[in-house]
Amino acid sequence: MRIPVIAGNWKMNKNIVEAVSLVKELKDFVRGIKGVDIVVCPPFTSLWVVKEIINGTNILLGAQNMYWETKGAFTGETSPLMLKDVGCEYVILGHSERRQYFKETSEEVAKKTEAALSVNLIPIVCVGENLKEREGGETKAIIEQEIKALFSKIDSTLAGRIIVAYEPIWAIGTGRSSSSQDANIIIKFIRELFSSEYGSKIAERIRILYGGSVNPQNISEFMNESDIDGALVGGASLYALSFSQIVKATEIL
Repeated sequence: MRIPVIAGNWKMNKNIVEAVSLVKELKDFVRGIKGVDIVVCPPFTSLWVVKEIINGTNILLGAQNMYWETKGAFTGETSPLMLKDVGCEYVILGHSERRQYFKETSEEVAKKTEAALSVNLIPIVCVGENLKEREGGETKAIIEQEIKALFSKIDSTLAGRIIVAYEPIWAIGTGRSSSSQDANIIIKFIRELFSSEYGSKIAERIRILYGGSVNPQNISEFMNESDIDGALVGGASLYALSFSQIVKATEIL
């Protein structure tokens, strides 16, 4: 049985004081919840202080990005070993904003995924189509290209540890979400791609999340689908109450 994941991507929000306030409130709201991996992904500047507050709780720490080298002359970058050192267990990779604004390619995302796995970080690899691609019937072709880029870098011994987040770009931060049925169709397709490459046993272990305007009102719809294993939450993760409500709804299911 796949353990659901609810991960909060804070993006470029919350200074240190605000981060402290949020996680202090959140840890009280989710205390005692089991059967769900609860992950918060603050900006780099708050990773250390957030880790100090969530030590000993059921909340896990993730980062929003990293570089694929472990050290070197890469000004402004953060290595996977640095994330491990600060206490991260997860890292978001290939988010649509990284691909769109910073021109990250699927090949670069694959290199980052390989590097994360090599130091025992769990990568949350984001894939998804934009509105033009969706309306042009290209959704599966885009997803297939982004997923298959991983296969040349990740062998079967590590593939089962990958988490994939399907985030239709047109639904991120817009208040519009994919229907749960449509999301499940694409997530099933992603699982089939992994099955074709690594076999059904590994594919069945891979947790695949939905992301895109997830909130306490719609989370149950997504979690009731057969292949959706949780959510990558954006705006609703910036508030302890709404994020905890999403976590609690997932635990109930």
